[in-house]
Amino acid sequence: MGVAPPENKISSRFASIIAFVPALVELKSYSLAKLRGDLFAGITVAAVAVPQAMAYASIFKMPVQYGLYTAIVMTAVGSLLNGSRHLINGPTNAISIAMLSALAIVPDGDRIAAAIMMSLMIGVVQISITLFRLGDLSRYISTAVIVGFTCGASVLLLLDQLKNLLGLNYEVDVRRHFIKRFYETMMNGGPIHWPTVGLAATTIAVVLLARWVNRIWKIRLPDLLLGIAVSGFIVWAMELNSPSSGIALVGEVPGALPRFQLPKLDWSLISGLSSSALAVSFLGLLEAIAMAKSLAAKSGQKLDINQQCLSEGAANIAGSFFQCFPGSGSLTRSYINYAAGAMTQWSGVISAVGVAVTMLALAPWAAYIPKSSLAGVLVLTALRMVEVSAVRFHWKATKFDRIIFLATALSAVFVSIEFCILIGVLLSFLLYVPRAARIVMSELTITPDRKVRELKPEDSRCDYFRIYNLEGELFFGCAPQFEKMLEQITAGTNQNVAVILLRTKRLHNPDAMCLEILQKWVEATQKQGTTILLSGVRPDLQGSLRNIGLDKLIGLENIFPESQELYFSTIQAMQRGYEVLGNRRCQNCPKQVPGSQWSYEI
Repeated sequence: MGVAPPENKISSRFASIIAFVPALVELKSYSLAKLRGDLFAGITVAAVAVPQAMAYASIFKMPVQYGLYTAIVMTAVGSLLNGSRHLINGPTNAISIAMLSALAIVPDGDRIAAAIMMSLMIGVVQISITLFRLGDLSRYISTAVIVGFTCGASVLLLLDQLKNLLGLNYEVDVRRHFIKRFYETMMNGGPIHWPTVGLAATTIAVVLLARWVNRIWKIRLPDLLLGIAVSGFIVWAMELNSPSSGIALVGEVPGALPRFQLPKLDWSLISGLSSSALAVSFLGLLEAIAMAKSLAAKSGQKLDINQQCLSEGAANIAGSFFQCFPGSGSLTRSYINYAAGAMTQWSGVISAVGVAVTMLALAPWAAYIPKSSLAGVLVLTALRMVEVSAVRFHWKATKFDRIIFLATALSAVFVSIEFCILIGVLLSFLLYVPRAARIVMSELTITPDRKVRELKPEDSRCDYFRIYNLEGELFFGCAPQFEKMLEQITAGTNQNVAVILLRTKRLHNPDAMCLEILQKWVEATQKQGTTILLSGVRPDLQGSLRNIGLDKLIGLENIFPESQELYFSTIQAMQRGYEVLGNRRCQNCPKQVPGSQWSYEI
């Protein structure tokens, strides 16, 4: 046997490493056409990312440069590792709102360090989820939870930005509710600062005008960037950057790229923020996976959910070493990336480079950007977060979806934004399990022409042979109902009944509790001299019966596995039942017509 040359081993290992970096895999088939698509999409996304990153940082009182750092590092790392070709990672409004709530317990002086540390904590949780391959569990979360969260987060964002829009001087405590604080401030004579309102209105007007021009003339003006630039120009031209103007400004932004720096670990803060970090970890994954799936459905790409979880975790961990706060997949930037014609993950890398260049070039001008201008951008973002059609659909679909949607949205506003998804998920399970924990039982009869069908009120029951069809989930949630059904069978059985046939083809997922109930019932029934037959036994149920010895208690000759031929195992079980009965027949027993066969009535 030959030994593989060392260079072959090295190339094999290198290939396995590359497989974890989808962007590098894409280079194998990269072309000039793909580069053109990625370049245009990346530049377009960067134009949107700069104002959004600044605005999202301001949500939870972070200096705006940290939002730009996040839009550079997390976007680049996330794009290299993304399974999705179109998803753009970085700062998002949902994560920023959650951080506003999570950091409420942190003193202002420790806020920056705590946010960077949370990025590391969140990344570790997300990588752990990847290692245990738990990413696909997201499919068990109702879309009503996501829609409810989006609505709640948008309301929360609007309420939070009222102070910046109107120039009111009060601090918002997310745990005491925005509405109450805003009402108290207005009742106490909190004056509206009209120049601040004017700048916010100007920003919104310019953005809406740019969007109208884009729609009519089919061009791609950077609407958000234009809105902020116009407001900044007004501040510069009218010299409104002095403290006497009363206009709150973003302040000076250092014209430097993020540098490597170990995150500061504070074990007391880690303990206090651990539950929030866990909640934000799941929120970030849900946000990213939902968007990645949506984009994959549009592009026809096959998505690896665990690879997506890996990219989210790695981006957050890498970001924590370069002064970034937590992020996730961005709804707005991802859809712009797709619509702009991105071909591969490299459009995200190009976007990160574009943000870096913009930051270096425009940093001196950031000092003229009013906070109310960023608030205007956030208000427009909040209004676009809510898909009215999705809300209407889930509201009308079922009572179940309506309850989940309302509970998640209301808990986002009145309880805690970072835990509202967990509340929605828990409520989903509480409402779903009783619906899933159902077993349906129907009694069957044999007609004079030897057909087996469901028993009707006018039918006569056999004195010696009873047949029941069972359907549902045979797990612990169904145990009380399953036990009650077996008791009903016993109660409806007289002393002459010699055979009971249970058709189990549509019983799924047996567990110990239900199997124990079945075993006790079989033992009690056999003591009365009744033979139990099982037909249509699925492999999982058959294996469980064998594992606990219940197959021997029932009798191997009395268990009939499911067959590919419809109703074949039940007909075999019926023939076995008549063997047990021997010559015993009731007065309504079908005549034994030579050559005739048992059949089911459809």
